[in-house]
Order: sequence, then structure tokens, then C-alpha cells
Amino acid sequence: MRSTFMGLETAKRGMFTQQSALYTTGHNISNANTPGYSRQRVNFQTTTPYPAVGLNRPNIPGQMGTGVEAGSVQRIRDSFIDVQYRNENNKLGYWSARADAFTKVEDIVNEPSTEGLAATMSELWESLQVLSTSAENDGARSVVIERLQSVTDTFNYMADSLNAIKKDFGDQTGVTIEAANGILKQLFDVNQQIAEIEPNGYLPNDLYDRRDLLVDELSQYMNISIEIEKMSVGGNSLDIAEGVYRISLMNDDGSGIMLMDQNNYKQISFSSTDAEEFDVPADSVSALYFHEYEYDKEYQLTGAPVETVDFANGTDVVFARGEIRGLIESYGYKHDPADATEDVKGIYSDVLDKLDKLAFSLGTMFNDIFKLGYDMTGAQATEDVFELPIDYKNAASEIKFNEAITPEKIAASTTGSVGNAQNALNLANIGSMLLSDTAVELLGGGTYDANGNSEIKSGTLNSFYESVIGTLGVDSKQAKRMEENVTVLKDSVVTNRNSISSVSLDEEMTNLIQFQHAYNGAARMITVVDEMLDKIINGMGVGGR
Repeated sequence: MRSTFMGLETAKRGMFTQQSALYTTGHNISNANTPGYSRQRVNFQTTTPYPAVGLNRPNIPGQMGTGVEAGSVQRIRDSFIDVQYRNENNKLGYWSARADAFTKVEDIVNEPSTEGLAATMSELWESLQVLSTSAENDGARSVVIERLQSVTDTFNYMADSLNAIKKDFGDQTGVTIEAANGILKQLFDVNQQIAEIEPNGYLPNDLYDRRDLLVDELSQYMNISIEIEKMSVGGNSLDIAEGVYRISLMNDDGSGIMLMDQNNYKQISFSSTDAEEFDVPADSVSALYFHEYEYDKEYQLTGAPVETVDFANGTDVVFARGEIRGLIESYGYKHDPADATEDVKGIYSDVLDKLDKLAFSLGTMFNDIFKLGYDMTGAQATEDVFELPIDYKNAASEIKFNEAITPEKIAASTTGSVGNAQNALNLANIGSMLLSDTAVELLGGGTYDANGNSEIKSGTLNSFYESVIGTLGVDSKQAKRMEENVTVLKDSVVTNRNSISSVSLDEEMTNLIQFQHAYNGAARMITVVDEMLDKIINGMGVGGR
């Protein structure tokens, strides 16, 4: 037999459920501007109808509903769009780091311009050509001295500036890795909180949002993969509970290194010498080290790294995409840290290496041809114009002008005669000598082995530097273009994500009115039931009064 109070209970459930929906709507409105917040909704579901199936069920026409209840409070999120966002964010971090590196290189190189190295070398060749027409002019000789000094100053400035920016990128790499480590620590803590709450039958939506926001930030730094581990053993976890995350760092070959699961997490360091040193090494990055931490241990190193991977393997970079890779590629890395002869790879290392080759080749060739000539006194030159290191490495930063070379000591002649200035033309032609030719014909007789005395083995010094600038421009344009393209794609994904997960105040205000009317309707039903009960209790059974 149905209860007289059945309608009252149904209305009460309706009021409580609509009240929960109103509270959830208020929570959405309050967090409309909270970063990473996903709007939430109450999943309404009908309660068990009356009567249940059984032999003792009352004989009534059919089952009657008993009201509504809040089955769960769920956040609105599309995991597929999350994956898209993280992929684009990861690419953007990589290309932004490269674009920033190229921008800073271009600011220093400053080509084409009237103040760059190309203009400085061109002015040197022009001053020597002028000298060839007026070898007895002290002013022309003084101008050559000034141009020689300008070339060394320009090389020194460019090399020192590039090395300083390179060091800044190394420091930034260390800071970025520390930031990624901090996010991993926070992710692990949030993961643990979720693992403790879900078995109690709740959906920790705000913790889900916090975790996904941290994952979004981490995806900028490195290419990660997310696996979900459901809390299936024990407890009362809901079917729609999201579980805990297992995060892996993905390599170019598709393999992964586990960074975090339910029980432990790892921190990253990198060095070419000391596995526990977090500082950037002096020359390049060669390996990444992973130190493991347990849930019940303090935040400190547990000793030797549990895993080590080379940053580069053969010709392929192992550490795939992300801002960290972009920074390391800018700073420099080696395939084999034990090989002292291997060149350091990277944006700044490559530019510095080519600049060193240019400075060393120019200085060596100039010194050689200079000493083939004669000064104003008729004596053959014996001193080097440029002071250079033994090897071409660091030549751009170490090249110096020999201040003992005075205007009268400039070896402009090939015969010793003051009026002869053919050697000045030979010096002026250094920039355009074909370096693939082992027997360059010199004015005044004789040949010069340009190929054997230069670190650059093809083209000319001028064309070599032009190719350096051209390659730099192409790579820079590509990095900036990719940064712009990925930014557009990321913005598109963000728009799609916001259309699903973000809070719309107009929609929430509509929901407020809807739930308020439903609440008022349930309250009105209680009034009606109250009147019915009043009639039954006070208005019936009073016959004969």
C-alpha cells in the first residue's frame, strides 16, 4: 500500500536536488575567471520507482516515480581536445624557444646592415684597394690600420655577445628544468589526493582541474604521454571517476620514460660530468638523468639516478620536442661527451663555430700574404698582423690586431719599391679568393695555397659568410613561421575547448532561473500535499458533529 506521505518525500527530493544544482551553478559563476576551471553540472537521475518487482507488490496499475536525486556532480571536459591542446602547446614551446634564440642571434649579427661584420670586412678590402693606388699616402695607410682594428673588434664583439647569450640560454635551460620538476612534484601530490578521495565515491572535480592545468603547463616543456589508472581495487569509486595519471616522457623513437605514477615520481637533471649536478655544464648538454622519489620520502635526492639517457644518440635527438629541447638545441649538445674531438651541436654553437672558422681563415691568410710583401722601408714583413690561437676554436673571441704594425710597416709592395702596391691588392683580394683552388695566382708573381691555409675549403670568405647569414635567415624564418602557425592551431584548440569546458555566464544565469523555478515547483507541491494531509487528518471522520 502506498504511503500517504509519498508525495511529500518526492517533493522533498526535488527540492534538495534542485538546491544542489543551484549550488553547483553558483560554483560555476564564482569560478568563471579561474584559470583551468571546467564548468560542472549535476547529473539528475530518477530514484527507484514504487513498487519494486516482487510477489508481495501491491496491486496498483503500474510503477509510480518517487522523484529525482543528484547522481553525481561532473565536470564537462573533452579528453580528446586536451590531447590536441597539449600536442600544440608542446610544439609551441619548442618553436618559441628556437625563434627566440634566432632572434637574439640576428640582433647580434645584425646583417645586412652598415655596422655588421660583412660591412666591416668590405671596408677593409676597400681601404686596401685605395692603398694600392696611393701607397705613399700616410692617411690611406692609417685607414687600413683602423679597418684592421675594426675587423678584430667586430669579431670579438660578436663572439663575446653570442657566448654571453648562449650562457643565458644555458641558465634558462636549468631554470626551465627546475620549473618542470616543480610541476611534477605538484602533480604527484594532486594525484595522491585524487587516489585518496575517489574510493569514497566522490568526484574531486576541482582536483581534476588542478591536475589537468599542471599537465598543460608540463606539456609546454616536454613531450608527455598520459595513461589513466583506474582505482578498481577496493573502495566505491564511481564508473565516471577519472582515476590517477601515469605520465611518461616520450622520445623521438616512440619509447617512453616513466616520470610519475601512483607510487613514485622522478626529477630531471642534466650534466656532462656529474649526474647529481643541476647546473648547466660549461660546454654542452649531453645526457639527462632521472632521480626517483617515493611518496613517503622527503623531497630530496635519493642517491644515484635510477635512469640515464643521452640527449643525443647518433644523429637523432632522443629528447622529443618541447621548450626544454628547444633550449638545449639553442645552448648546444654533444652526441658523445667522451669524444673531445666532436663538435658541439646547436644554434649558438654552430654560429660560433662558423664565425671561428671565418676569423681564423681570414687571419691566417692575411698573415701569410702580408709577410710576402715589403713595407715602406723596403724591408720584407716578418710580423703577423693578427694574433691567433693555434687551433681555429675560439678564434673569433681571441683574434687580436698586432699593435706593433704601424702605418709604415704595412707590406703593400711586392718588390720593395714604395711605388709598388701590388701586395695591397693581393690583400684586398683575400675575401674573393677561391678556397677550393690550391694555387691562387698572386699579383707580382707566385702562387698561394688558399685551400691548405684556410679552415674553409670551398667558395670564398665573403661567400662563406653570406651563406652563414643566409642559412641563419632561412632557419630563423622557419622557426618564426612555425611559431605563428602553431599559435594559430593552439588558439583554435583553445576556442574549441572553451566552447565545451569554460563557464558561460549567460548559460549559467539561464540555469539559475530554470533550477529556481523547479525548486519553487517542488516547494509548491509540498504545500499541496500539506493541504491534502490537513484534509485527511482534520477534515475527515467528523461526521455527526
